[in-house]
Amino acid sequence: MKAIEVLETLKQRFPNEPEYHQAVEEVLGTIEEEYNKHPEFERVNLIERLCIPDRIYQFRVTWMDDKGQIQTNMGYRIQHNNVIGPYKGGIRFHKSVNLGILKFLAFEQTFKNSLTTLPMGGAKGGSDFSPRGKSDAEVMRFCQAFMQELHRHIGPDCDVPAGDIGVGGREVGYMFGAYKKYTHQFQGVLTGKGLEFGGSLIRPEATGYGTVYFLREMLATKGDTIEGKKVLISGAGNVAQYAAEKVLQLGGIPMTMSDSDGYIYDPEGIDREKLDFIMELKNVDRGRIKEYIEEYPNAKYVAGAKPWFEKADIALPCATQNELNEEAAKALVANGVIAVAEGANMPTTPEAIKVLQDAKILYSPGKASNAGGVSVSGLEMSQNSERLSWSAEEVDAKLLWIMQNIHENCVKYGTEPDGYVNYVKGANVAGFMKVAKAMMAQGIV
Repeated sequence: MKAIEVLETLKQRFPNEPEYHQAVEEVLGTIEEEYNKHPEFERVNLIERLCIPDRIYQFRVTWMDDKGQIQTNMGYRIQHNNVIGPYKGGIRFHKSVNLGILKFLAFEQTFKNSLTTLPMGGAKGGSDFSPRGKSDAEVMRFCQAFMQELHRHIGPDCDVPAGDIGVGGREVGYMFGAYKKYTHQFQGVLTGKGLEFGGSLIRPEATGYGTVYFLREMLATKGDTIEGKKVLISGAGNVAQYAAEKVLQLGGIPMTMSDSDGYIYDPEGIDREKLDFIMELKNVDRGRIKEYIEEYPNAKYVAGAKPWFEKADIALPCATQNELNEEAAKALVANGVIAVAEGANMPTTPEAIKVLQDAKILYSPGKASNAGGVSVSGLEMSQNSERLSWSAEEVDAKLLWIMQNIHENCVKYGTEPDGYVNYVKGANVAGFMKVAKAMMAQGIV
């Protein structure tokens, strides 16, 4: 396989999808050496088959706003690969959603799910609808209209969506209610559900907790810990909040959080009380992060910027794709950051990744370090299938074990001759080999 040739072919066939091209290029560039050890893969054109989704659903979503006006959005579901289990991946509601972004996310999800040790394939979906500024009634009507089409293509043994950006417990609840109404079935078809109707304990915390568990394993390879470390965190949603919570539990000091308007930096650190304020602000009041400085005036707010230029020991990008660029990576290196663990999906640009790896900084891609969310989604599927609910301690212990197992596989496949662990290569090769072997075993279908 020549990665550049495969990539050029995909660019010609699927133009104007830069995020998808970026995700494919990152994976192909790191698995090429291992792939070439298996000529049987090349004989069945495995790599091209793996890069192209099994199927794509696109549909119009028509709904009524509170003024009685009819609104139209696009809905999507990308079912990328189900060779190791039912399609599994989040639903994103955000104005930036388009086909290219969802294809990149579904592609990444395939390898991430492979790494979890659980039987889940890769998928992603969503809409260019944004819940921001919408009433609960408008969000409910949109979710019901979205599920009116999507319910035809999902099921507990076919495709099990979850939440993502713009889709939290409220949206999942509305979609689950609509699915149940349309199908007359009470099934474990969505994860991230409320505890009252089949949800799992630790699911809201899972992505953030898992990212910090993975960070702890990374630091342990250098004989270090999170204790006393200053941590830059981007985002202020579910992932960022619980990453900050776990950092606090392990003795670290969160310094920043952000949203799409800007970031706050608290020189005294964000303690438990301050984090509770942020959770109330974002989850209940649905406010903006700049309101933090009204409550804590010693902090500063920087509009229209990312937090990567502040001084700290660790960086956790937990917001969205391509939020950490080359300039920011150089600033992190100059400021002495020792580790970067992604809580979001592909938040670091390829140029920034090169800067971090050239400086031999511990760096993990989202498909490894943020796999905790989909891991506990998989555990929620297991509980639904058994009609059981596990304790928080049971789920958290399983989450920790999965993150440790992913780390071990990354070290196994990613350790370079000088001892530096290339987590990008390790995660890609480990995830790819499991999917590739399953595809070979199941024939050309």
